[in-house]
Amino acid sequence: MSVVRVLVVDDVDDWRRFVSSMLRAEPFEIVGEASDGLMAVQLAEQMQPTVVLLDIGLPGLDGIKAGAGIRRVAPDAKIVFVSLEFDPDIIRAALQLGAWGYVLKSDAARELVKAINTVVGGKDFVSRSVSGRDSSGGS
Repeated sequence: MSVVRVLVVDDVDDWRRFVSSMLRAEPFEIVGEASDGLMAVQLAEQMQPTVVLLDIGLPGLDGIKAGAGIRRVAPDAKIVFVSLEFDPDIIRAALQLGAWGYVLKSDAARELVKAINTVVGGKDFVSRSVSGRDSSGGS
């Protein structure tokens, strides 16, 4: 299998650095980092990542709108939302967009690598903390 190319999108610099350093310890290649939705869409188009880790609460173009843009410019990229948002309506909207996964930031340290491997393997992934909620959808 080819290297999993990951784009990390979050407006908090320390969080992006944490996620990127955690993933570098795995067999993943960090192909870019973005701090807002517009930059995320542009980098996704340029880099054609395997997986996009996308926050919902982004400045300018929020994560849901950025996700729609990413689906247009990098249709093969698997979007995994990584967010503080626990609202079932937001989670449902994210998954209905066609995202392959949803990971709560509070669960990221123990679930993010598993989430990436799961979606690359062709299955949806939702954090255990929210999987009991009505969060069906995805691809």
